[in-house]
Amino acid sequence: MKIIEKIALILYSNIILILSIILCLMIFGWLDIETVGNIVEKGLTQDPASKIILGISIVFILLSIRCIFFDPTSKQELKDKQGVLLENENGKLMISKETIETLVDSVVKGFENAEEISTKVDLDKENNVKIYVNLTVNSNAVIKDLSANLQDRIKEKVKKSTDLEVKEVNISVKKVAPAPKQEEA
Repeated sequence: MKIIEKIALILYSNIILILSIILCLMIFGWLDIETVGNIVEKGLTQDPASKIILGISIVFILLSIRCIFFDPTSKQELKDKQGVLLENENGKLMISKETIETLVDSVVKGFENAEEISTKVDLDKENNVKIYVNLTVNSNAVIKDLSANLQDRIKEKVKKSTDLEVKEVNISVKKVAPAPKQEEA
C-alpha cells in the first residue's frame, strides 16, 4: 500500500471513530444534540471552515469511490504473482510459475523411484525462487539420496533453462507406495 493510501486510511478511520463516539454520546444523552448542531452549523457557514470541510469531503468521496470500484492491487504485484520478468537490451521475458513447475515435474519424472508429484513455486519481490515438491516414492527408494539428487538436478535444470537462481528446493515425501505384489506361479 502506498504511503498516501495509508495516511488517507488512517485519517478516514479516525474521522469515522470520532463520528461514532459523538453519535454514541448523543444517544446516551451525555452530549446535547443542539450543541453538536451549533458546532456543525458554524463549521458549515463560516467561510474558511466550510471550504476546508468541502475539500476534505471531496477527497474522502473520491477515496471511497476508488476503494469500492477499483482493485488496490498494483500492476507490479500482479506481475510478481504471475512469474519472473527478465529484461535485456532486446526486450522483456516473462517466465511464469507454471513454466518452472513444469520444468521441475520433468526432472522428477526422470527418476524411477519418484511416482506421484505435485509442485508449487514461490517468488518473492527479489525474484528468489523457492520450490516445494510433494511426492510419493516407491518402496525401493533411498529417500535421503533421492531427495539430495532431486534438489541438485532441479536447481541445475531451472538455472540452465531460465537463468534463475533457485534459493530452496523443499521436498516432502507424502508416502511410500507399496511394492507391487508378485504373482506366484
